[in-house]
Amino acid sequence: MTTAQFDEGRDVVVVGYGFAGAMAAVAAAQRGAAVLLVEKMDQPGGLSACSAGGVRIARDADAAFAYLKATNADTAPDAPLRALAEGMTTIAPVIRDLAARHGAVATVNWRDANYPFPGHETFGFISITDSPGLRFAETFPYLRGLRGGARLFKVMMDAVAEAGVEVRLATPARRLLTDGSGAVTGVRIDGPDGPRRIGARGGVVLACGGFEADAGMQAQYWQEKPVLPGAFAGNTGDGIRMAQAVGADLWHMWHYHGTYGLRHVDPGYRYGIRLMRLPDWLPGAAAPGADEEIPAFFNASQDPRMPWILLDRDGRRYMNEYPPYLQDTGHRWMEPYDPVTQSYPRIPSWLIMDDAGRRHGPLGFPTYNDAHADFAWSADNLREVELGLIGQARDIAALAARTGMAEAVLADTLDRWNRACDAGADPLFGRMPESMMPIREPPFLFGQVWPICANTQGGPVRDAEQRVLTPFGEAIPGLWSAGELGSVFGHLYMSGGNLAECFVGGRVAGAAAAHRAAMRRDAA
Repeated sequence: MTTAQFDEGRDVVVVGYGFAGAMAAVAAAQRGAAVLLVEKMDQPGGLSACSAGGVRIARDADAAFAYLKATNADTAPDAPLRALAEGMTTIAPVIRDLAARHGAVATVNWRDANYPFPGHETFGFISITDSPGLRFAETFPYLRGLRGGARLFKVMMDAVAEAGVEVRLATPARRLLTDGSGAVTGVRIDGPDGPRRIGARGGVVLACGGFEADAGMQAQYWQEKPVLPGAFAGNTGDGIRMAQAVGADLWHMWHYHGTYGLRHVDPGYRYGIRLMRLPDWLPGAAAPGADEEIPAFFNASQDPRMPWILLDRDGRRYMNEYPPYLQDTGHRWMEPYDPVTQSYPRIPSWLIMDDAGRRHGPLGFPTYNDAHADFAWSADNLREVELGLIGQARDIAALAARTGMAEAVLADTLDRWNRACDAGADPLFGRMPESMMPIREPPFLFGQVWPICANTQGGPVRDAEQRVLTPFGEAIPGLWSAGELGSVFGHLYMSGGNLAECFVGGRVAGAAAAHRAAMRRDAA
């Protein structure tokens, strides 16, 4: 496509205004590029603003690489993993400088990664702990749940504005534009004024998230179904399709950052409701002075007691309800399909607890960034009982009748669980004694539990320079991706890892696109 065929021209076009897109746009603009940042929603932030806001950093690049390699289980080559590891050792000063320029306070907290693989001790987080003047209700009117991501995103919004980046909201990107050689030369967008063809001298950075809100792509790539989106409706695989159309290879499409949770009775509420946030724990970590290895909680001040167990539709436990990183792998035990019954015996599962568990604290933790959602969980869980989101039963017989489970099987399951609690050990699945609570005190509470996807990891394959690759390992000229769109995490995720990819990868991609624009401008 020649220059005359474009409606407008820029040095760099960035698609998606979350952390990755913001960082790419700022990096490109700081290097003198004229940048257009487009976002299909009418508000920026997307899933980024819903996050906890902790960006993974590392002290030692070699140790970080060893950990990333172990947790990826040969699903990503060394080069992009090493690039991320090295970026984790250098990104903290970048974030700290951006925060300081806009009056925010960035704090580093050193905390091990989620699993005891080599190198897990080298990691930490950098997050925004204070953002003076930030008014959440005004800046993020549709956001509910965690606030750490919002504080960090406010820093990036200020950085985008300071860098002079042009932003267009309510402007979805539809297609990448290419020349006769297959190089990406721009993007077609649909804005409030209609379709426009935007030329990009340096190229395009795709930073528009994954596909957790696209049921069709879920059905193609995941065995378990249905899976409920966790927080944001805008991630529908747009960038994946655009990259495929110009020859991109895909990876990690099966892998998503997920858990299990409840489904609202209102069909208009489209998000799964994650359960109360319990502290992550590190398997096999030795407590100070202990003679044996025991689970170590990342934050000993948090209460690890979990008041529920999960049962399949027959009334039997089938998993450790509290794996080390529940918010990432909690859904994986729900995947099996039974070809005899042509069903998923664990979708939905039954969450069971008693009245003491109800009084333990709010069971649900709704998190979303959506103008059309409005739901907050009550402190004592009784409003949810009234809504029918949670059921109540006066005794085990009534509980069996309400759930369709065989009373004898259900009674046996609860008896085994209560005896395990009394003994302080779970012989079936090894749940931590610190987390176990008996289920004896009526009325009993129950709810249907479903897999929930917080965000996907799959998308276009990229190299250490964030360039999008074809199935033959060739870089597509003028095309980069950043963030969770084609994440390097292909087996086990690390808390804060996608945010590290947003900042490390976004910075690399934006700088590379700006450099290519300058080279082409000089050549012309």
